[in-house]
Amino acid sequence: MNTATVPRTAAALAARRKRTETALQRVHEAITRIRREKAQVSVAAVARRADVSRTFLYDNPEARAAVASAMAEAGERSGLLAEQDDEREATWRERALNAEDALKQAQAEILAQRTRIGELLGQIRDLEADWTEEAIQRITTENTTLKQRVRQLTADNRTLDDRLKAARSNLRFQDRRIADLEASLTDGQ
Repeated sequence: MNTATVPRTAAALAARRKRTETALQRVHEAITRIRREKAQVSVAAVARRADVSRTFLYDNPEARAAVASAMAEAGERSGLLAEQDDEREATWRERALNAEDALKQAQAEILAQRTRIGELLGQIRDLEADWTEEAIQRITTENTTLKQRVRQLTADNRTLDDRLKAARSNLRFQDRRIADLEASLTDGQ
């Protein structure tokens, strides 16, 4: 071997190692980004994002192990997500059934209320039908007459109450007057 080729070979090997390390760093960053975005991990996706060839991912043991590990973890996560989706679907199914039951009950209640309203409206119509226009006019007139009579009796009651107060006042005055006269008669004897 030539002495000039040894340093160049060492430099080439060092540059190659440096490129490999840089590519591995990009692979790890790409896997981290894919996980963060919750996208599907695949060799093609990692190669595209890390700007490396698929061959590099298959040939380099560290890159192959990182991609395989990420894919296995994503597979476990997708199984977990599928299980959570099944639980959510069961919860939604139960909610939907509960909502259907509540809707049936509400519709039954609305029907019962409408039936009751119809019966009450029928009773009102029956009551209105029994009253002729003449009877309604007569009752209205009697009601007005009774109201006037109540007003008159209230006024008479007030007048009589005032007279009673005045009579009581006069009685008290007369009692005092009699008491004074009796006192003066007993003093004079």
